[in-house]
Amino acid sequence: MFTRRRSGGGNRSGKSFFGGRSKIASGGRPRFAPKQLDTRLFVRPAIDTTIEVVEIEHKFSDFNMDPQLKKNLEIRGFSTPTPIQDKTLKPGLAGEDIIGLADTGTGKTTAFVLPILNKIISDPGQNALILAPTRELAVQIRDEIRLLSMSLPIYSCLLIGGSSMERQIADLRRRPHIFVGTPGRIKDLYQRNVLRFDRVRTVVLDEMDRMLDMGFVKDITEIMSLLPEKKQTLLFSATIDNRVEQIGRQFMVSPIKISVKTGVTAQNVEQNIIKVSGKFNKLNKLKDLLRTEGFGKVLVFSRTKYGAEDILHDLLKNGFKVASIHGNKSQSQREAALRKFKNGEVQALIATDVAARGIDVKDVSHVINFDQPGSHEDYIHRIGRTGRAGKKGFAITFVD
Repeated sequence: MFTRRRSGGGNRSGKSFFGGRSKIASGGRPRFAPKQLDTRLFVRPAIDTTIEVVEIEHKFSDFNMDPQLKKNLEIRGFSTPTPIQDKTLKPGLAGEDIIGLADTGTGKTTAFVLPILNKIISDPGQNALILAPTRELAVQIRDEIRLLSMSLPIYSCLLIGGSSMERQIADLRRRPHIFVGTPGRIKDLYQRNVLRFDRVRTVVLDEMDRMLDMGFVKDITEIMSLLPEKKQTLLFSATIDNRVEQIGRQFMVSPIKISVKTGVTAQNVEQNIIKVSGKFNKLNKLKDLLRTEGFGKVLVFSRTKYGAEDILHDLLKNGFKVASIHGNKSQSQREAALRKFKNGEVQALIATDVAARGIDVKDVSHVINFDQPGSHEDYIHRIGRTGRAGKKGFAITFVD
């Protein structure tokens, strides 16, 4: 049984997914959204809408962690945990199974990496397995592990598609403590008998709802069934529905459900609509926006990878510094594009939903939905790339 902390009713009002502050602009002039605009696509009755606004009760120094972990947090300038970290660290460090619900960009990675590192410091003979929905998110998790484990003899490896299988097999031969990867590559390496699960004592299912949306349910179920029975399972998700609960019931032992969904992401993002018809006009409008003051670091979403390339080539032809990230790019190309965007070498990054999942880039000024998202969850994910860490962000959606 799940421990329900505090619940609120689902949103079944049928309101626009843009929220109460939505505007629509034609030629840049704000107006109210027209009544004929069909937003039913973006409205989904929530199965579980646990809402909890919490106060921070601890400092990192309060938790029972190894001194070196606390020192590494201090070096990074972290003294106070985020709400999800504040509520999950104590049971996580105690070895309890956890279902963590939190908005995007709230520090979930650190919330599960710290307990893993603390356990390995105490028992270096154990392993941890972290599953993520996309390569980019797996890379960011691995990078966070490296930062938090500075000066500690803890080694992690990245096991993702699009990268050299031989290199990953070589990494596994070095007997790393932590395996971070995507379900497909993890399963492949296990079937090749180069990845062993017998010493796994902690497993993390990160962005579980997204992994299920991407069709990983069979792979995840199979991987979980191969792990030792005695282990700690940490499941993190932005939403919880029957599929997520089924995984929890099947593979977790009396999990504590902790929800810190404050809705801060949407509150920090001013959401607008621009009425524009046809690809040619949308491209011209996009170029006008990118020439506007304040559009410094812009994430542009396309529905398809081919559409993303069309947008990229048109912008490059017109002198804009841009890059793209989607499924047709190699892993090295995706990492290079993301690095340029983070470093400010390009003004805009053109992305598809799947490729952009888990992107965590500071100071994204605007998210532009060149193509409308396919679902409410996709929309929330997209706009969650801006307005992070309490900063103001802007989201613009092109509507025919």
